[in-house]
Amino acid sequence: MPTLPPTSTVAVTYRYDDDLETQNRVRPEHRAFLGRQPNLLLSGPTDDGGALLVFAGEPAEIEAVLDEDPFRIAGVIAERSVTTWNVVLGTKAGLLNG
Repeated sequence: MPTLPPTSTVAVTYRYDDDLETQNRVRPEHRAFLGRQPNLLLSGPTDDGGALLVFAGEPAEIEAVLDEDPFRIAGVIAERSVTTWNVVLGTKAGLLNG
């Protein structure tokens, strides 16, 4: 199985607002946008009204990309955090750490 080039692993969390109508309307565009991101490793909703996204790259670069997320533009992301994630254990840790 191939490994990623040496780079940071970046964890992003979204917390969505309560505007489900806008979320539902914009979701296809949001998912298409994320699907076009070559550094996106994993993404999906969480059970607490948000999402977790994992990228390969540098936090500042990832933040700049996510500023163009249709969900952000539509205003349904109430809170976003972007942090470097130092993966040290797990069956896929070697893939994320090169």
